[in-house]
Parts: sequence; structure tokens; C-alpha cells
Amino acid sequence: MRLTPIALSAAIMLATVASAGFGQKPDDQIDARSVALAQQAQALNAQGHYIEATDLLESALAVDPRNRAAYIGLARAAQGEKLPGKAIKFYFEALKLDPNDVNALAGQGEALVQRGAVARARQNLDRIRTLCRTACPQAVQLAAVIAKGPPAEVVTAQRPEAPTPQHN
Repeated sequence: MRLTPIALSAAIMLATVASAGFGQKPDDQIDARSVALAQQAQALNAQGHYIEATDLLESALAVDPRNRAAYIGLARAAQGEKLPGKAIKFYFEALKLDPNDVNALAGQGEALVQRGAVARARQNLDRIRTLCRTACPQAVQLAAVIAKGPPAEVVTAQRPEAPTPQHN
């Protein structure tokens, strides 16, 4: 069975939240209602129900704005809706809470590639490799996304147009 990058990232995020992840504050320090809403939203994200997931995640953050998993969930929903710029902003919010969150760094790197900012994504990959010290799934996944490169429409949009001849 082959997973899409978003499905694989969602699986990694679920595993991280369940285990309180690298640098994650223990769930008992985040309001339990916020954690429960974020977990419900993760299931919706995995099913492709991004709007419903976003509603729950916004509620989770209203209950407890320290819930990094909710910011990461919002970013995943934005990526699912093909809104990488919005995703980058949500990952940034998660990284403000913990600059060493490898899931947020990896997700932000993926969104940066979606926007065509491959050099910036490589910086995230370097940071993840420094934090993990050994191979970790987030680094492997981001490296694969970087190797694949940005979507064709982004590459085409970034190419400079050939100057048109001027006739006087």
C-alpha cells in the first residue's frame, strides 16, 4: 500500500500526538477539551473532510491556544485544500510554541515545496536532521518531497517569460 504525502504526514502527526512527540508538552498540560477536538479533527483531515476539520481545530484553539497539534492540523487541512501559503502560516504558529517541533518543520517544508520555495524547505530539512541526529520519518518524508520538487504549475509560473520583440 502506498500512502500519499499528506496521508503519510497525517499518520506521522497522529503517532506524534499520541506519544506526546519530540518536544511536545504533555497532553495533560493542554486543556483536555482542546485535545479531544484536535483528535476528532485529525480523523476528519485523514478522510479529506478539511472544512469540518478546520471548524473543530479552530474550536480547539479557542479552548486552548497552546495546542500545537491544532495548529499543525489546520496546516494539514490547508495543504489538503491546496493552500500552501495558509499552511505555512499555521506551521509558523506551531513553531512559535516549539521551534524544535519536527512535525511542524517537516510540514512547513512540504508546504514550502508546494509554493516552489525549495531552498527554504531544504533549510527545514537540515534543521530536522540536526534535531533527530539519526534518520527519522519526518526527514525521510521531507527529503522525498524535496526530491520530487514543486508541482508543475508552480514551476511553470516561476519561469521568467521570454521578452516579446518590440517593433517600432
